[in-house]
Amino acid sequence: MPTDSPHDRALLAAVHPGDWRNPAPADRYNLVVLGGGTGGLVSAAVAAGLGAKVALVERAWLGGDCLNTGCVPSKALIHAGRLATDAQRAAALARPEREAPRPDFGVAMERMRAIRARIAPNDSAARFRDLGVDVFLGEGRFVARDALEVGGARLRFARAVVATGGRAAAPPIPGLAEAGFLTNESVFDLTAPPARLAVIGGGPIGCELAQTFARLGVQVTVFEMGAHLLEREDADAAAIVQRALVRDGVRLVLGAKVLGVARDGDARAIRWADGGAGESVAHADAILVAAGRAPNVEGIGLERAGVAFERSGIQVDDRLRTTNPNVYAVGDCCMAEKFTHAADAAAKIAVQNAFFFGRKKLSALVMPWCTYTDPELAHVGLSPRDAEARGIALDTYTQSFEHVDRALTDGAEDGFVRVHVRRGTDRVVGATVVAPHAGEMLSLLTAAITNGVGLGKLAGTIFPYPTQSEAIKAVANQYMRTRLTPTVKRLFETWMRWRR
Repeated sequence: MPTDSPHDRALLAAVHPGDWRNPAPADRYNLVVLGGGTGGLVSAAVAAGLGAKVALVERAWLGGDCLNTGCVPSKALIHAGRLATDAQRAAALARPEREAPRPDFGVAMERMRAIRARIAPNDSAARFRDLGVDVFLGEGRFVARDALEVGGARLRFARAVVATGGRAAAPPIPGLAEAGFLTNESVFDLTAPPARLAVIGGGPIGCELAQTFARLGVQVTVFEMGAHLLEREDADAAAIVQRALVRDGVRLVLGAKVLGVARDGDARAIRWADGGAGESVAHADAILVAAGRAPNVEGIGLERAGVAFERSGIQVDDRLRTTNPNVYAVGDCCMAEKFTHAADAAAKIAVQNAFFFGRKKLSALVMPWCTYTDPELAHVGLSPRDAEARGIALDTYTQSFEHVDRALTDGAEDGFVRVHVRRGTDRVVGATVVAPHAGEMLSLLTAAITNGVGLGKLAGTIFPYPTQSEAIKAVANQYMRTRLTPTVKRLFETWMRWRR
């Protein structure tokens, strides 16, 4: 639940106003959207913009995870942690008697709440009402293949979109529920820092928040079952992020299986094993669970609507149709790519397919993602593992930031740009970037994949000097040098001799 901060009161006034009155339902809607996160909001806005009669149903807060418990609050807090670290690094350039300012956790959290409240009007009930959408706040459930009920009102529809999102999944660790734990849905309600924080899970959320809390003065320990953090990512890239977390004071317990949790006074005792070396116990004042997500598919009447689902989510085809051809699903409730921008793109596909003969495919999207540690780790397209599974041969080009002038001037040389192309061509099919602003740099490579732009074209592009994005130009130049084969070089030498 939100705090009593004036910023949180402003947030709720926008995304779940206490005095909201649901409208009288229309006889029939072109589209009913269940869920007011990114996927639902985009679906409703696009359909309303096309002239459709739209109803939007949300049981909690409009804006979903992204605004309330995900992207916006986490990135605001990450920025505060980065500022704290920059201040400490800047102190090294100051006179010896100057002491680096200490971060104030409460101030950082209040700044986060202020930013969240400032963004909230974009997702507000009032804004979508003004877009012509009928906004219903309350528990929505399908009651038929073409109808949904909320607050006693029956909403009949020609088409529907399910965008109910997901939630943090708690691993089945004995004693964890009894001891109490935080997730991304509750960690941003803190007003004071725990002295010691245990993070269960070394994926993107775990890494981002572990580093940030450490930078804000918390003693952090990460428990990860794998051999290294961010196991989904390029191993070289993950190793750079892992070194950064250790450098910021995060203790890593890798290859760890958490066996149980118990209360020990005001603390939590975490019992774990590391694969044959016996059991150990660590203590923490709070536990953050960041061990995956579960789709929100229960209790919304999918059975009544003829929509098939499993524990992994709603079944959809490549056009995002469910087993009820008039019902579509988007976002975390049905997709493997659990990102805000993925839900946004999928919502546009679903609306187009719902009303314009169903030709858009989810598989056609080029989906980038970024983990917002410092440095950031961003990826798009195929990895070598993906390519091998598909029988695609790759050529790979890597440029370390150790040889990029701007990275040296910024003290950010621990990173690289790595680009994969189809063997024997310059066609970009995948890329990984590790850099302070990797997410920003990746967009050029995403555009290259989406539009079929090869490394040859990128080599002919002028990049401003000095910028970190020159690493992309350097990768392209590596490819161009492969074209200068011994035979081609001899031909050039013959030509030059003739021209003298």
